[in-house]
Amino acid sequence: MTCLAFSRTVGGLTLAVALAAPLLPPTLARAETVTLKIAHFLPPGAPAQKQVIEPWCATLAADSNNQIKCQIFPALQLGGTAGQLVDLAKNGVADIVWTAPGYSTGRFPVIEAMELPFIVRDATSGSRAVWDFFQAHAAKEFEAYKVLALHSNGGDTFHTAAKPIAGPDSMKGLKMRAPTRISAKTVLALGGTPVNMPPAQVTEAIAKGVVDGAMSAWEVVTPTKLQEVTKFHSDPPKGQPYYASTVLALLMNKARYSDLPPDIRAVIDRNSGAPLVERFGAVWDGVIAATKEKVVAEGGAVVVQTQADYDAMRAAARVVEEEWVKEIGARGVDGAALVAAARALAAR
Repeated sequence: MTCLAFSRTVGGLTLAVALAAPLLPPTLARAETVTLKIAHFLPPGAPAQKQVIEPWCATLAADSNNQIKCQIFPALQLGGTAGQLVDLAKNGVADIVWTAPGYSTGRFPVIEAMELPFIVRDATSGSRAVWDFFQAHAAKEFEAYKVLALHSNGGDTFHTAAKPIAGPDSMKGLKMRAPTRISAKTVLALGGTPVNMPPAQVTEAIAKGVVDGAMSAWEVVTPTKLQEVTKFHSDPPKGQPYYASTVLALLMNKARYSDLPPDIRAVIDRNSGAPLVERFGAVWDGVIAATKEKVVAEGGAVVVQTQADYDAMRAAARVVEEEWVKEIGARGVDGAALVAAARALAAR
């Protein structure tokens, strides 16, 4: 209980009156709503928003008695490029961003080990591997952020307009959009010409013949309408790792997180990290399977490589890993050990 006191003058006499009032519980007394601004680079209908970010926000709201709300800004509505989203989070323009660290070339070199060719085979096991690798080897390069999740896109493959990519020779002479530095090196090693451009520009570029196809995840095919301008979609033999992959991240402004009340931080903590990584992985694998079915239903072809072609492509791309080990070694980091760790985690 708490007392509210006031005085009143009656007939020249001053009367003091004290009223008892109940003390409100702290959560009700504060009644503060925390709105988190979340930005990403894909359209609002993309699985990242509809199947992961929005349900995650709903969970935060329910777990916080509706004290946490989200305001989502898809398709770079807060400005900048996909590669600049990490700075939007770091500088507080957005509270949280979902993006690919690899879009910001040179900023997150260690986590690139999980993007090297022929490591990730699917989104669920790949995402677990990325999260464990981050915790063991790459936490330092993300220390400017509160890391809510790091996951894998399940693998990057080839989507082409005029001819399928079967073996290394079929890539020669083709201009291919590549999402990251590592995927660009992979395209180059296989005889193609890598072209860097944002996901939103890829479909138009293929339609106009600016590029012949794209190295991209299955997950972005339908959000960007890539299946409307490509006919052939390559896949490795069943159960084999993909040609490269892209690490994706949900990053929060560190000061914004630290300034939140402890109970709000606790809600975010128990609904992020490993549980959120699992959801990303499961959703991505579901979307990959559904996208392949949609592509075939609309007249496209999923071209599964022969083991011989796959092995030849893998041998041709080995130079990408060798160069990366040398590059990271120049920073005083044991690249070979990181690659071994990445492969071991992804193979579990």
